[in-house]
Amino acid sequence: MARSTQTTEKSVKPAATEPEKPKETMPEFISSMASVLVIGLFIITFCLQAFEIPSGSMEDTLLIGDHVFVDRTTVAPPTNWISWLLPYRAPKRGDIIVFVSPAQPGLYVVKRVIGQPGDRLHLREGQVYVNGEPLVIPQAHHNREDYDPYRDQFPAVPPALSRVDVDKLWQLTMPEHIKDGEIIVPENSYFGMGDNRDVSLDIRYWGFIPRENVVGRPMFIYWSFETPAGQWQKQEMSDRIAFMFHIVLHFFSETRWSRMLHLVR
Repeated sequence: MARSTQTTEKSVKPAATEPEKPKETMPEFISSMASVLVIGLFIITFCLQAFEIPSGSMEDTLLIGDHVFVDRTTVAPPTNWISWLLPYRAPKRGDIIVFVSPAQPGLYVVKRVIGQPGDRLHLREGQVYVNGEPLVIPQAHHNREDYDPYRDQFPAVPPALSRVDVDKLWQLTMPEHIKDGEIIVPENSYFGMGDNRDVSLDIRYWGFIPRENVVGRPMFIYWSFETPAGQWQKQEMSDRIAFMFHIVLHFFSETRWSRMLHLVR
């Protein structure tokens, strides 16, 4: 028995210890962080950008206080040095786009593309007609029963009859694009309107959307907070700080949780 025990003890070998993984050096850590930073800056600069919806012109598709991520690569004007890599295409009818206002530089606006270059458009009793056919956009709606001849019969009624101020430059240039009672979308331009048709300040009031003004296409809502109309116009620092405190105090109760990660269509 003792002999057998001795043989067993000799056959047992100590388990091999795993080699210790080398620790990341400071230069390697800095290199990793730099790579993450570069990738993040590339995405923010060329691919995605965050925007807040300031007005109710796109209700109920987009509400005041919706925060969206905008795809800056698909419908934005191509960048020559990287156009071979990114999937550029021109905006098409039905797309929702973010663009820089042609009447107020620096102001970002969101509308739905209604007309593409070469399209003939007019409104009759508030109904949009494109190339002679009524345009059906399921998301579009009217929320007022009042009648505005300029708004509802565009472009047959002159801007002088508009209840809302019409950009002066647009008043001068608009007749150049009207033929047989319809407005014709010029090359490299788009006709955009809000889904909330009766309150949308759009091409009827400030002109076509130039292709170079297009920033991108909203993808999804990443956060939505109940925000009063006109909040974006309050530029005083005291107003901004007051609203920031309001957000902190009411973050959970006034966040629209049901709209989180909602796709924009």
